[in-house]
Amino acid sequence: MKIEVLYPEIANLYGDLENISYLKRSCPEIEVVETHLSEEPLFVSEKPALVYMGTMTESAQLLAIEELNKYKEALKARIEDGTFFLITGNALELFGERIEDKNGTQAECLGLFPTTAKRDMMHRFNSLYLGSFKDGSSAGSASEDAVKTQEMTIVGYKSQFTHSYINGENQTFTSVFESKRGPGLNPDITGEGIRKNNFIATYIIGPILVLNPPFAKWVLSQMGVKQPELAFEEAAMKAYDVRVAEYSNPDTGFYY
Repeated sequence: MKIEVLYPEIANLYGDLENISYLKRSCPEIEVVETHLSEEPLFVSEKPALVYMGTMTESAQLLAIEELNKYKEALKARIEDGTFFLITGNALELFGERIEDKNGTQAECLGLFPTTAKRDMMHRFNSLYLGSFKDGSSAGSASEDAVKTQEMTIVGYKSQFTHSYINGENQTFTSVFESKRGPGLNPDITGEGIRKNNFIATYIIGPILVLNPPFAKWVLSQMGVKQPELAFEEAAMKAYDVRVAEYSNPDTGFYY
């Protein structure tokens, strides 16, 4: 069972790589394969149990786009065949059509989804996040003993110079989460993230799996782990319950 981590030397902000450390700690049988810049991704020749990429700087986004463009057709094929992807933070933007900076510059992205990221480097948006996740939109779990989840609460953080906007009529993807507090892909909508088959991309930074043990368990089940158990599960669930209660409290400040 392999997890491919794309470009860990540049996509490693906000502790995002601890998502993978937590999965590995929870299931030691997992093999983590790191793909570095200039290397051919594992997903080109194999179907990993999970392909992961985390948050990066704006200059690093350009490097990642240049590399992934070489394998765009393979990416399309893997998304269509149900390969499981988890993409966090501004790595989400790479899979849209373009990034438009307020200063007038543009960066063409992979164009796999009809979104445009609008960036203003003079204004960072910081927020807590509270939302819900429903299983059922994906291509289905590889495990017969998958964790059965109707709905779960998701908590996390956002810190970004960008928001993503859908171009035209969207018929290619659904949202990952439904926001209860905090913005969706942009402040005008409640749908957060991009989901198609088993491709999941979210602006939430984190690490999201450490903060949300029920979601981490679901991820393991989607990877094919039977009866998944988490490292430090009791402590993680206690912290999660406290955080859910705090974020649900209307007196908790959300933007800063």
